Amino acid sequence: MIIVTGATGQLGRRIVESLLARVPAEQVGVSVRDPRKAQDLADRGVRVRQGSFTDPDSLSHAFEGADQVLLVSVDKLGVEAVRQHRTAIEGAVAAGAHRILYTSHMGADRDSQFEPCRDHAIDEEVLQTCGVPFTSLRNGFYAASAMRFFVQAIETGQLVLPADGAVSWTAHVDLADAAAAILAEEGRFDGPTPPLTAAQAIDFEEIAALATRLTGRTIKRINVSDEEFRHQMLSHDVPAAQVDMMVDIFAASRAGEFAAVDPTLAQLIGRAPTGFDAVLRDALSAS
Repeated sequence: MIIVTGATGQLGRRIVESLLARVPAEQVGVSVRDPRKAQDLADRGVRVRQGSFTDPDSLSHAFEGADQVLLVSVDKLGVEAVRQHRTAIEGAVAAGAHRILYTSHMGADRDSQFEPCRDHAIDEEVLQTCGVPFTSLRNGFYAASAMRFFVQAIETGQLVLPADGAVSWTAHVDLADAAAAILAEEGRFDGPTPPLTAAQAIDFEEIAALATRLTGRTIKRINVSDEEFRHQMLSHDVPAAQVDMMVDIFAASRAGEFAAVDPTLAQLIGRAPTGFDAVLRDALSAS
């Protein structure tokens, strides 16, 4: 049985849907914090069980009978993120999983300027010593993350951000299909995958130009210092930890940590990855 965690989240849900197009529902199980939110999956024959990375006992039941367990990483940072992921890895090992898959990040490295990448590097080290074969999905930077910077820009015509570097922004749907393809063909990758990225890396100057063409309204890219940006975000009541992470994105992108482009994602999904223009067009039409 293939177990997917976080199956009611943005990525996990897409992975399950893609997986169900490849394998029978009775071969798929999900571990979710609230099984009521996955009732429709249960109705389709998927095994739904409650499980939480903060509750080791729940994972023994959620992961029971697993051949493979896909751990969708949590939206925490630092010690708490590493603690929860270690608990999940240990739970998968104890359940007898033959392989553990984990959603990591391109640029995962202890020396990264982006805290989640440092956390992922530690998690990958835990996987390397867990005694079970593993696959670390080095996902490209989620394109949806770039959208948070556009809410005010569409209103004001100004995209006010720190200096940045090119990022290979990658769509959730493509990463989900890649994960499902890897799960359906167990053992395709041992250890970290190559970066699973879109076909192009672009910066916010290029994104502003794209938005201008798509909206017919001039969106001007304006550079500010990291500290000025931090002050602006804090003045809008954005939590300090989230602000720090956002600032780190720009520092890491300036260092080229997210600029890699690799063909592996396209090979896995059998099509060209979704371009950022399509992601931006969908986001604008939904706003």
